[in-house]
Amino acid sequence: MIKELVTEVPRDDFDVEKEGQVEIIGWLYQYYNEEPKDVAFKKSKYAVSDIPAVTQLFTPDWIVKYLVENSLGRYWIDVLHTRGNQRSEQDIAQSFGWRYFMPAAQQTEDVQQQLLAINSHLSDKKLQQITFLDPAMGSGHILIYAFDVFMQLYQSEGYSAREAANSIVTNNLFGLDIDRRAYQLAYFAVMMKLRQYDRRALTQSVEPQLSDIPKTNILNDDLNELTRAYANQLSQQQAKSFQGTVKEFNRGDVLGSLIKPILDQGILSELQASAATEPESAQLSFATTNFNFEEMSRVTHVLTILAAQYTIVVTNPPYMGSGKMTPSLSKFVKREYPDSKADLFAVFMELAQRLNVQNGYHALITQHQWMFLSSFEKLRVKLRKNVLVNMVHLGTHAFEEIGGEVVQSTAFVMKNASIPSYVGTYERLVSAPSQTAKEDSYLEMVKNFSSKNLYRTNQTNFGKIPGSPIAYWASANLIHDFEVGKPLSEYADPRQGLATTDNKKYLRQWFEISFPSIHFSAHSTEEALQSGAKWFPYNKGGAYRKWYGNYDYIVNYQNDGEEIKRDVLRKYPYLKTPDFVVKNTDYYFREAITWSKVTLGLFNVRYRTIGSIFDTGGNEAFSRQGADLHFFMGLLNSKIGGYALSFINPTINMLTEDIKKVPIIITNEPVRESAAILAKMNTKIGKDEWDSFEVSWNFKLHPLIHNIVEHTVLVICHIHRRISKIRVTAKHPFKKLATWWHKIQNVPKKCQTFGLGGH
Repeated sequence: MIKELVTEVPRDDFDVEKEGQVEIIGWLYQYYNEEPKDVAFKKSKYAVSDIPAVTQLFTPDWIVKYLVENSLGRYWIDVLHTRGNQRSEQDIAQSFGWRYFMPAAQQTEDVQQQLLAINSHLSDKKLQQITFLDPAMGSGHILIYAFDVFMQLYQSEGYSAREAANSIVTNNLFGLDIDRRAYQLAYFAVMMKLRQYDRRALTQSVEPQLSDIPKTNILNDDLNELTRAYANQLSQQQAKSFQGTVKEFNRGDVLGSLIKPILDQGILSELQASAATEPESAQLSFATTNFNFEEMSRVTHVLTILAAQYTIVVTNPPYMGSGKMTPSLSKFVKREYPDSKADLFAVFMELAQRLNVQNGYHALITQHQWMFLSSFEKLRVKLRKNVLVNMVHLGTHAFEEIGGEVVQSTAFVMKNASIPSYVGTYERLVSAPSQTAKEDSYLEMVKNFSSKNLYRTNQTNFGKIPGSPIAYWASANLIHDFEVGKPLSEYADPRQGLATTDNKKYLRQWFEISFPSIHFSAHSTEEALQSGAKWFPYNKGGAYRKWYGNYDYIVNYQNDGEEIKRDVLRKYPYLKTPDFVVKNTDYYFREAITWSKVTLGLFNVRYRTIGSIFDTGGNEAFSRQGADLHFFMGLLNSKIGGYALSFINPTINMLTEDIKKVPIIITNEPVRESAAILAKMNTKIGKDEWDSFEVSWNFKLHPLIHNIVEHTVLVICHIHRRISKIRVTAKHPFKKLATWWHKIQNVPKKCQTFGLGGH
């Protein structure tokens, strides 16, 4: 392996001067974790040992530079401006060679005055006072580029490279990670950067402010002894708080940087100093417990880092949905981070805001669900207290090693200050097909502010759209529609349907079951129960199809779903009733409009006739007070409907909550009636087309066969008319034809069947 590493990897990838050092370390470690990651991804829930592998994702170099230049770089530009530097942001960034710095939008006079007031204290800011934290540092990629930017700043202030390097490691850079191997790599990378500028660095006592999160095994008795050891330094209340915090490190390999220190940084610093070396006069010897001074020193070091606030916080946080979390982690985030509990990356967004000083900057790259989904609405409200300065909306393929259309990313920079009317800058790169194409598109926008995919908008506009999504590309007209229109929920009831919990057991395609045993026309659950039937049509969503179709499945709902309900209670004994899974039964079998929950392409709505039960993947909307569903179906299927929904939720999962928010403006009754008529015509065309193929249970005849048969019958009918005029004799050439003809005397009836009259 070493031979291949030396011979196959280009020399430049190891060259510190050519920025290869951290790249090679990071990529090697990510691929080192590849096999355990693949195994873990197949699990329904992750084990504690899976967390390091599944949450390690090496950040592309250009995104690291974007995050650091637009946070740390922007902060220093603020410092220079308060000192009286008259150069523009763009000119200063170019002087440092920051290619990925995006100048802020032009602000109103009022906003400019607020910014001047907020930044007024920066004129005396010293470089040694600017702290930079990555709370999920991995192998240190972000920290190393921050080192390079700090080096530029120090040298611009007249420091020598050696002085600057030592100050950066001692004063400026801080990092934490849950994975000990990743921490060791980051430590190595930072020390090598220091060694680059100070050849005696490894023989000196310079220690990077980095740490992994230790996992301890502390018993309650040990905690009591521990607090007695610090009786002179902690009050009774402080000792109790300290006990609770230290005990969290029993789950250090699960909670990582999310542990909340309760004591302030000053007290923790004192505890760390006393734990660094065991004093001879210590009240207690930790050799007799499961806890020692060395471990205590690591714990207090981490707590000291977490108790501070930082000028700049930048990270690529771990991604982990709540459904995949270990029970311990899930319980913790629900209690400590209730507004962001849906995903670990969102929890780190909240953490970054908490660790950031007032008027500082924090920057992250995350999945983009938090921008739109209702499960993150409370988080969006909380983040609205910050200024969203810049966002690169990356979409899919932001990471070359992640394929498919599911993982969609966004990178952003926030200022920890409240300026409601601030105009943010947004670069929309979702259509760029690859990581390289996205980088090229972004760099083009930095040069050309008139790009059609570069947006400048006041973030107060987001609050005018239901759910406050980060819909930066919304036009003024559409925002007005949301302000004056009524939500669709006032006219229709979007509902989520049945989850069988075992589709293989309860679902079939309709042609797999004896046709007479399927009941197609039930109007209610009562009628279905009285019919005694076992199988009923089932709406499971399905592929893209407008107006009508996807009548594929049937469900075993015999005796009002008795077997399904029994299985639900058996699988989920904590449920008192099966209603949580077998939900909205009052809407079963009703006329509705439906859409597929998962939509990879354009959004589409279909009409659903009376007689079906609906699924969680085939959600439905039902008429309220006689409202015409065809009108709303036509609206949702229009370009305007799809456009409005793209702001409410541009992800691949379209939920009932999203449909409820579509603005409805009815100003002209004839227009509404015309739209409904057109929708009904389209539905009729869609139904005729669906029923003309064997996939439909209403199938009669394939359209191609229909044309062939029609032509054949016309010919036969013509021959019949000719034969009827011929006096057939034994020797006549039509003798055989006439004999054959008299055997099929029902042909005239067939002519009538095909609408050919009485011929």
